[in-house]
Amino acid sequence: MNTKLYVGNLSFDTTENDLQDLFAQHGPVSEVNLITDRMSGRSRGFAFVTMGTPEGAQAAITALAGKEIQGRALTVNEARPREEHGPAGGGGGGRRNGGGGGGGGGGGGRRQFSRR
Repeated sequence: MNTKLYVGNLSFDTTENDLQDLFAQHGPVSEVNLITDRMSGRSRGFAFVTMGTPEGAQAAITALAGKEIQGRALTVNEARPREEHGPAGGGGGGRRNGGGGGGGGGGGGRRQFSRR
């Protein structure tokens, strides 16, 4: 059974290949997913590494949590399941004469900025 690990506090220079090589020392690696910023393509400083066995995952956590790599102490632990988010919703509008509005909340999508 595969075990997904969260790897945080990564240097922005770390690559997926660096993580593959690092974690492969502790067991079979099924997948490496370095999270990057959509706009710039630059690393966001964390990744998910899926280990092929629970024993490999535990060995990686034990060996690498707190270990300094490229000048940064890594955070390594078992990834939490992704939370399901309901549909994106807006909030109620405000009323002019007393009373409150609803919760705001927007959904996904990108923010758009105008260039001047």
